[in-house]
Amino acid sequence: MKKLMCLLGLLTAIAVPAASRAESVFDYTSGKLLLTGGVNTVEGTAGGGLTPWAVIGSYGEQGQFGANLYATDVNTTDYDIRSYGGVVGLDDRLEISWSHQDFDTEAVGAALGLGQGYTIGQDVLGVKVKVLGDAVLEQDSWLPQVAVGIQFKKNQNGGLVKALGARDDEGTDYYVSATKLFLAKGLLVNATIRATKANQFGILGFGGIDDDYHYQFEGSVAYLLTRKLAIGAEVRTKPDNLAVAKEDAAFDVFVAYAPVKHISVTLAYADLGNIVTRRQTGLYASLQVGF
Repeated sequence: MKKLMCLLGLLTAIAVPAASRAESVFDYTSGKLLLTGGVNTVEGTAGGGLTPWAVIGSYGEQGQFGANLYATDVNTTDYDIRSYGGVVGLDDRLEISWSHQDFDTEAVGAALGLGQGYTIGQDVLGVKVKVLGDAVLEQDSWLPQVAVGIQFKKNQNGGLVKALGARDDEGTDYYVSATKLFLAKGLLVNATIRATKANQFGILGFGGIDDDYHYQFEGSVAYLLTRKLAIGAEVRTKPDNLAVAKEDAAFDVFVAYAPVKHISVTLAYADLGNIVTRRQTGLYASLQVGF
């Protein structure tokens, strides 16, 4: 924990420029355009539903701060995955997020001898820092907004995931995201490279056949039909590192609607790939509130 607090302090020092710190006061004004702060991923950070973007969560611009709370449910063929949490954005440069995930095994839990509705829990603490560009303001440049991020993950069912072949019940993901918004065309494109040891986002632990970091690609594209309504698609590759079950890529197609600036709703069809038993597909629904 001491090491984590030191790292958070270092990232904060990098993220908040000296001039901003000297002012010492940030206002609550929601300065960003509608939907340009993204929604919350299942792991809490701002982006799409599956993958982080380089944008900083909430509607706070430079010199402002904001926060979001969210709740998500993904109901697949055999499982129910619930996620809730929040994000704080500071100076449009630093983002701190937290999420809790519950993976309800439903009838599969009973079939495996774990009990009907046996639930695996995970907590994720995320830190993201914008290091380059501005997705909204720099429309005359091809340079994307770039951010680096860390996600600290702790699985609450260590005995089970280790019995399935995972090496550990906690792990750290590192990622770099690049996001470009073509405002005149209403088009957003994002690419993320992630270094991870997580099996099924960490729900099935970390490491397995090997204990190495695996580099994975994640991509998103979104199109603004109106300033309040966006459609899009995402893909996220994942390591296949557990001997007991094959793991493959996840993708979704989504629609996000913000009736007002403080509320957004995201609906999606999600395909999470094979999770232990078979391919898992279903509906994804998320509600986000904030400023």
